[in-house]
Amino acid sequence: MKLLIVNPNISRSVTDLIEAEARRVAAPDTVITMATAAAGVAYIETRFEALLGAHAVATIAGERLGEYDALLVAAFGDPGLQALKEALDVPVVGMTEAALMTAAQLGQRIGIIAISHRITAWYRECVDQYGLLSRLACIRHLNDPLSDPGTVQVDHAARLLELCRQAVSEDGADVLILAGAPLAGLARSLVGQLPVPVVDGVSSGVCQAELLVRLKPGIARQGSFARQPIKDNAGLQSAIVTLLNYQNA
Repeated sequence: MKLLIVNPNISRSVTDLIEAEARRVAAPDTVITMATAAAGVAYIETRFEALLGAHAVATIAGERLGEYDALLVAAFGDPGLQALKEALDVPVVGMTEAALMTAAQLGQRIGIIAISHRITAWYRECVDQYGLLSRLACIRHLNDPLSDPGTVQVDHAARLLELCRQAVSEDGADVLILAGAPLAGLARSLVGQLPVPVVDGVSSGVCQAELLVRLKPGIARQGSFARQPIKDNAGLQSAIVTLLNYQNA
């Protein structure tokens, strides 16, 4: 299985964190290819930044069309996920979707630990989109600015652990999600320090992408994820046109 993992942000240090966690959990026969956005922001906090990330993922998906059996959008909030599911006929998995589905199997009330306050409104909307808002116990977050998203686990280690413990003791979380690619891999180091299961979005996404490829469930030929209608276009990047033409073939 060939898995393309896309970091929709420009932080290559975060891509390294994503890759390390992905390779820890991937099956031996999974071939992982990493990609980092060529343009965008260091890390996504807002809806507009998510729009930029979605375009970056779509561009990479079009540039590498035919080179992967599944695609993982490796940013919490899943920028562009639903649109890419329309555009591609291979499984497309997002960190948020994968983490939430995994957490929902491990506990009733889900706590999310985020890297900033600004990001929380968008995260809440994402949880609602996936139909799990009623099971959201809390979104706790860091308050200090991030000097480098690639070192947030080290720079804020004590505070992240404290937030996790507060989510359990004060908010009643049965299971925790460490949200955001900058926190990739942290969950496995906290398992023994917390009294509830801890979920990582990257590892959840990799495992679910592998599962979907193995299941071979078929592709959408009707419904809202069926091929998009043929229409004229102009002024688009060649990679985006590739996706449009692919769908219209």
